[in-house]
Amino acid sequence: MQTKKCIVITGPTASGKTDLAVEIALKHHTEILSADSRQCYKELDIGVARPSADQLSAVSHHFIGSHSIHEEVNSKTFEQYGLQELEAIFREKEVAVVVGGTGLYLKALFQGLDEVPVVDPAIREDLIAHYREKGLQWLQEEIRSHDPLFFSKGEIQNPQRVMRALEVVRSSGISILEFQTGKKLQRDFEVEQIFLDIPREELYQRINRRVDLMMDAGLLAEAEGLYSFRHLNALRTVGYQELFEYMEGRSSLEKAVESIKINTRHYAKRQITWFRKFRLD
Repeated sequence: MQTKKCIVITGPTASGKTDLAVEIALKHHTEILSADSRQCYKELDIGVARPSADQLSAVSHHFIGSHSIHEEVNSKTFEQYGLQELEAIFREKEVAVVVGGTGLYLKALFQGLDEVPVVDPAIREDLIAHYREKGLQWLQEEIRSHDPLFFSKGEIQNPQRVMRALEVVRSSGISILEFQTGKKLQRDFEVEQIFLDIPREELYQRINRRVDLMMDAGLLAEAEGLYSFRHLNALRTVGYQELFEYMEGRSSLEKAVESIKINTRHYAKRQITWFRKFRLD
């Protein structure tokens, strides 16, 4: 029996993953599973660099516009969804293409996730409310006090990671890092990994150009239509937060656009660091 295979395309934002994924999918007459934590939301389009209408019509895509910003979508959600979609693809195809820059989603899909305790929703809501009021510095002080292990080793510049660590330690009294065994699950398909690592200067130029094109395409109007939902997790992301600040009079439009470019470049740098260490074999 021939082994099924996933071709996995990873890399930083604006590196050309989508174009390559479509090219490879067409070559193999197969379908694409996205591993992007924001393109899955049907209400988001320009700001998340969703594949073009032509690309979506040329190749069947999964996890694009599949969920609402009002739903809770996380790495566990994606693991379950992705395995189900791959199973369906493999009933008809020998090869599937997986593409995306959300590292934790890819880890969940191909290696599984460590089990962590169920968290009381009230704890999560309390943390979100305090974060909105007091910001990242407050989160960092809380994690320093309640989970010094995560403070010393975790991603304390990432508010979502810090809130996740805080809700786990508040619920269980145990650091989230102690639940991470590093044990990898074995999937019943082969994996071929492609990492797009283009020169840093070229990548940053592509990011800047893409942000300008997003603005020309109507990103500001898209953000204005989403402003009333700005508190949702799906919208606490680069491209929208900066424009919300402009709408609230805390920034000029020029400064907001420049902040999107800077924050996107920072995000790309973190992705590069993560994917250079991430190996599926």
